[in-house]
Amino acid sequence: MSDNALHDSFFALHHGLPRQGPGSDSTTRRLLALAGQLPERPRVLDLGCGPGRSALLLAAEANAEVTAVDTHEPFLAELRETAAARGLDGSIHTLRADMGALPFPDGSFDLVWAESSVFVLGFDRALAEWRRLLAPGGTLVLTECVWTTEEPGPVARAFWEDHYTLRTVAGNAAAAVEAGYHVLGTVSQPQSDWDEYYVPLAEHADAADTTVPGMAEAVAGARAEIALRREHGSDYGYAGFVLKPADPRWHVREESAEDAPRVWQVVSTAFGSVETPSETEADLVDNLRLDAEAWLPGLSYVAEAPDGTIAAHALITRCRVNGAPAAALAPVSVAPEYQRTGAGQAVVRAVLDAARLRGEPLVLVMGHPEYYPRFGFVRASEYGIKPGFEVPDEVMMALVLDATAPVPSGTLVYPAAFGV
Repeated sequence: MSDNALHDSFFALHHGLPRQGPGSDSTTRRLLALAGQLPERPRVLDLGCGPGRSALLLAAEANAEVTAVDTHEPFLAELRETAAARGLDGSIHTLRADMGALPFPDGSFDLVWAESSVFVLGFDRALAEWRRLLAPGGTLVLTECVWTTEEPGPVARAFWEDHYTLRTVAGNAAAAVEAGYHVLGTVSQPQSDWDEYYVPLAEHADAADTTVPGMAEAVAGARAEIALRREHGSDYGYAGFVLKPADPRWHVREESAEDAPRVWQVVSTAFGSVETPSETEADLVDNLRLDAEAWLPGLSYVAEAPDGTIAAHALITRCRVNGAPAAALAPVSVAPEYQRTGAGQAVVRAVLDAARLRGEPLVLVMGHPEYYPRFGFVRASEYGIKPGFEVPDEVMMALVLDATAPVPSGTLVYPAAFGV
């Protein structure tokens, strides 16, 4: 049997499937929501689009102009036909191309999207090569197969060692941060996403003509993959990652002991002015450093300007919700001369990344309701969380960093240094 026969049979087996990997319209919408505000007519690149379920949704619901790329022309033809039937042919353009050798100029897209296809290049290579395609402020969204346990069983491990190297969600998030991205959010995909792929695939396998050269092998491979998921699916899953390149203008890092006087200056002038600094918030940071129960090592971050000046500072410390540990983002400070320059956003995104990688599942903030939602914060009351003092509902916000962990509800208690 030739490689061409197996290749042709594989695609014949997959022809007509609604999607070519685990996923759902619901997951696509969740990922789109995490991407945040987009331009009125966003330019979207859908890589490894298959028959185009994501492309169709993005064109219809995000008013996107989608360039859909795949190497398999029949998938693209199917997408063109469906787009025309839905009146979306003016919004979706197809291109047969290799996602590892894309012909687009730098900065061509507001959103680069890849559901169930990043394995073709590998997670790390995709992050490195696709970044150039993003316009300033652009976002990369992809889904990837991941370990869902630190100790997968021998059968699942042996299978994936032969096919593709998996990491945990935390491992991929750490790799994304190391590659110069901020993690806007992750989505653990439910079993129903696998069913949307495997149930139709199993039906195709049952109906396939295995006398066709290569088809018996293609069917056997599909059935083995489905059986592995059925018997060992608790070891692995699919997850979505929503990533934004870090702002290159700012060097963000964990604060050092030598930074304390400069941080005090930034905080005091941010909440007061250069002429009349406010000692209250600056002293709060110093007092939190002395509180062993509140201080979380590695979660005090600074953003440096090109000349090494500390432009902004953000701090996360331990708080509690109905006795359960959570994390409080406060204070966030930007030196007066660097306000409205992006330094604040850079340092907030960096400290939230650090909290995510540290394993903190929930961050709370009391702040401006028009500022913090850009980081993914929503009203804390949506989770049944309220502070033990009067505050407008819209200014008390929560960000879930780990959707697999239960979110506690009840009264939020800040460290004693806050005095509330």
